[in-house]
Amino acid sequence: MKIFQQSFKFLAIVSVLFFSTASFANSSTEGGGQIDTKKEVEDYILHHIQDSHDFSLFSYTSDAGERKHVGFPLPIIIWTSNGLTTFMSSKFHHNDDGHVIVEKNGLKFAKIHSKIYELDATASEVSFDKDHHAENAHKVLDFSITKSVVGVLLIGLLMFFWFSRLARQYKKKAIPTGFSRVLEPLVLYVRDEIARPNIGEKHYRKFTGYLLTVFFFIWILNLLGLTPFGFNVTGQLAVTACLAIFTLIIYTTSGNKDYWMHILWMQDAPWWIRPILAVIELAGTFIIKPFSLLVRLFANISAGHIVVMSLIAIMFTLKESLGVVGATTLSLVLSFFITLIEVLVAFLQAYIFTMLSALFIGMAVAEHDHDHAHDEQGQEIPDAEDVRGDFI
Repeated sequence: MKIFQQSFKFLAIVSVLFFSTASFANSSTEGGGQIDTKKEVEDYILHHIQDSHDFSLFSYTSDAGERKHVGFPLPIIIWTSNGLTTFMSSKFHHNDDGHVIVEKNGLKFAKIHSKIYELDATASEVSFDKDHHAENAHKVLDFSITKSVVGVLLIGLLMFFWFSRLARQYKKKAIPTGFSRVLEPLVLYVRDEIARPNIGEKHYRKFTGYLLTVFFFIWILNLLGLTPFGFNVTGQLAVTACLAIFTLIIYTTSGNKDYWMHILWMQDAPWWIRPILAVIELAGTFIIKPFSLLVRLFANISAGHIVVMSLIAIMFTLKESLGVVGATTLSLVLSFFITLIEVLVAFLQAYIFTMLSALFIGMAVAEHDHDHAHDEQGQEIPDAEDVRGDFI
């Protein structure tokens, strides 16, 4: 009976999505076709994957053909020529083309291509050169609370609440209840399948807290990006770069003597090639490893958002050839299928980032046994147990 109930609920949800998207596609045409062109669809996709100074839940076209945005403003916090200046993003009226001039504390500001600029004192509007760069304005230091910052703070608070509750239940030696029962097997999985085998029995407890934080932070943010709220936090280079830098700092400061000797003066290599290998190892440690962490997460999440948004755009780009119902049906089926795959990708990217972080940390803290015998050329003679283990 439960199976039939769940199937009915699923069909009901799909039906609601179908009719709502069909009516939305139809109304967009009647409102003047403002999202019916290829360029406007591309601009909408690019706007979706970028960060924003305001939080837009959804947009629609009014009967008068005017584009309306439903959401709420966020605080603008910038450092200008007169020091710190704050105001709400609603002052820009959702306008990115620089035509809206905001005056605050005797200064003039404009938002151009999602960046905030301070205009010259005598400027009454923004002037552009042939490359569409502002000539009479300069960038400011932007510390604003953007949509991505809201997502980070929201997930941070939720994680603090969830894991504080789980920790209290562990402290009381009580069986986890509620949502903690969902978290517990995931916590044990990260500890026993990622931290312990890659870092080692002696040191894994020291770094398990960081690995748990990174895993759940990335995973929940990836899932949040699949909701209609338009979050794309892990698709921002600044966020993935910060996560990669945290891992870099941890395995760099935790590296033991053997780790740094292997990097700076590799014992098993001829002496004349060791300086060259040291340069390669240093580049791998400080550039290649963190770069691979940040680019892999950023590229996969951004690509997933672009693919899903492109499939949703089918209802607008193909509605003339397939009709509103046909284009909407095709768009709904394809986007729903890709979204299911993105749910798996959300977990997979969190797992890969955490696994690689644990692997890099494990390489830095691994202890090597130097008590083995050496032959006349200085080469290490393996023990019988080592040979037997390698053979097996």
